[in-house]
Amino acid sequence: MLKQSFSPILPQSPCILILGSLPGDLSIAAHQYYAHPQNRFWKILFHLFDEPFSIDYQNRKDLLLKNHIALWDVCGSATRKGSMDVDIKEVSPNGILQLLVEYPTIQRVFFNGQKAAHLFDRHFERTPEILFQTLPSTSPANAQYSFERLLEEWKVVVY
Repeated sequence: MLKQSFSPILPQSPCILILGSLPGDLSIAAHQYYAHPQNRFWKILFHLFDEPFSIDYQNRKDLLLKNHIALWDVCGSATRKGSMDVDIKEVSPNGILQLLVEYPTIQRVFFNGQKAAHLFDRHFERTPEILFQTLPSTSPANAQYSFERLLEEWKVVVY
């Protein structure tokens, strides 16, 4: 089944780009990044920026914009049965390198999980002037990481 990603959430002068792999089925249905209620992405970011957690999607996007964080996925489209990253096939990547050229203010790229990093490396070359770092996935499928452990690893986003 062919799945499509969304347009990026893009502040005027982004400093950070967070890349996921491909939205899951719940996110696609809601047309929202990280819409699965057990995904810890939004809880982590609200906690890191010391903001009250919100389930309102506009508040979530505003948190990113306020903190100069762009959000996108490596896959522009791919085939995948269900929502598991291991099932992603036939990838057509998003124009990430073009985004990095258009927004030279982006100095750090964080991958939300190993699959996002692997997909990026399959389709693109990392540039030395940008710091690339893989963080543990916030997905509920990554059950080996507690919220506290994820929070500790994701602290690099605010430093």
